[in-house]
Amino acid sequence: MTDAAADHPVDHHDHDHDHGAFEGGPVGELVTLRDWLRYALTRFHRADIFCGHGLIEPFDEAVYLLTHALAIPSDRLELFLDACITSEERPALLELVGRRADDRVPAAYLTGEAWLGANSFRVDPRVIIPRSFFARLLEGRMQPWIPAPDELTSALDLCTGSGCLAVLMAHAFPHARVTAADLSPDALDVAAENIADYGLDGTIELIESDLFGALDDQRFDLIVCNPPYVTRDAMETLPPEYLHEPAMALEAGEDGLDLVRRLLAEAADRLNSGGVLAVEVGHNRLLVEAAFPQLPFTWIGTDEGEDKIFLLRREQLIDAA
Repeated sequence: MTDAAADHPVDHHDHDHDHGAFEGGPVGELVTLRDWLRYALTRFHRADIFCGHGLIEPFDEAVYLLTHALAIPSDRLELFLDACITSEERPALLELVGRRADDRVPAAYLTGEAWLGANSFRVDPRVIIPRSFFARLLEGRMQPWIPAPDELTSALDLCTGSGCLAVLMAHAFPHARVTAADLSPDALDVAAENIADYGLDGTIELIESDLFGALDDQRFDLIVCNPPYVTRDAMETLPPEYLHEPAMALEAGEDGLDLVRRLLAEAADRLNSGGVLAVEVGHNRLLVEAAFPQLPFTWIGTDEGEDKIFLLRREQLIDAA
């Protein structure tokens, strides 16, 4: 953790006030936010961190982590670049940069928050870090596939994790009873905190369930699911950042379709007439189509151009059975 110190010898006349507590380390040499941003970025590049949890570049992660730790607005970074970071603040920043660079802990776990669009959610290693393409669809209230969002009366978020999609569903469909289900009691504890943060305790019901197993005979107008879908081969090559997440939220058998198979076999009995099943499968479109050639999937693309979510109506599932 002394790369910067080795490369840039300290000027003892300029920084005598920092030495004592921090002599021999980089902390005393890093005075301004500009210094810390440069240092963090260098550490991140040398560590070859992987940015796959919302932020797309090491620079973005450095800005986010440092401004979050210092409680200053990241969108006004220019105002603070030459501000002095006090000696009391520096050890925490050094630890933060080290945990991201050396331990490869995702930024969201370091700050305890993750963002979907304009919405912030609590996260920790009990839950997968939210990064669902459903967020954008729910901002648009799932139109045109849900033509009358205000008339939706029941919706289910399967594999809810942190509960983020359930919260977005409650916003998108204000007259719907929303159910959020997950197999992990730890994940449901985090989901309960997020639901409480948004004042939705009375709107969203949390259920510990292995897919539909504990949902009795409930039926829904809309079922949304972002299940585990990482293939066995892909699990073996994941960047270290993903290994901090619960494996049960990622891995889904040889072809990544273990849960998708169960969903497609059971969903028709859980949908109301005209009800919609929407499932996110990442990069697995070709695998899904090969496994279920009889199903008339509707695929929804993203800004990147790849189709990652499929939709099916109850009647389509029944006809293909």
